[in-house]
Amino acid sequence: MKITIYCIGKIKEAYLASAIKEYEKRLSGYAKIEIVEFPDVPIPEKASPAVEEEVKRKESARVLAKVKEGEYLIGLDLNKKEPTSPEFASLLDAALIKGGSNVSFTIGGSLGLSDELKKRCDDFVCFGKMTYPHQLMRVMLLEQIYRAFKILRGEPYHK
Repeated sequence: MKITIYCIGKIKEAYLASAIKEYEKRLSGYAKIEIVEFPDVPIPEKASPAVEEEVKRKESARVLAKVKEGEYLIGLDLNKKEPTSPEFASLLDAALIKGGSNVSFTIGGSLGLSDELKKRCDDFVCFGKMTYPHQLMRVMLLEQIYRAFKILRGEPYHK
């Protein structure tokens, strides 16, 4: 199994990089994890909605250039369904079947995903209506993927 995570923005904080490495290690017994980082596009202060849309379009174009035809892609989006951990495990399980044991996730930049990238996504998930730094979302996504594998295999994991 392979899980690819496309991310806008580089990890700058050592504590987040450490957490990511820990979850990559934990997940190594379940799936191969590949994290593909793209630089974020600078957002001018007091940017107009048109400029913000252009930033999202540029960031998302970088992701779209790497996504392969037929790749099962799940977008993280604030305006989509908020699954429980067991529901996320079921979503991941179904995605692995549909994706031939390969699933990809995409985490947008601070402005989210462009409409073009959303159209390419096969499914979506929301980690809550609160706003989180997109670097932290990478850790949260990895933790939920790890938790999902534990749930799917009936293995113990703290609740």
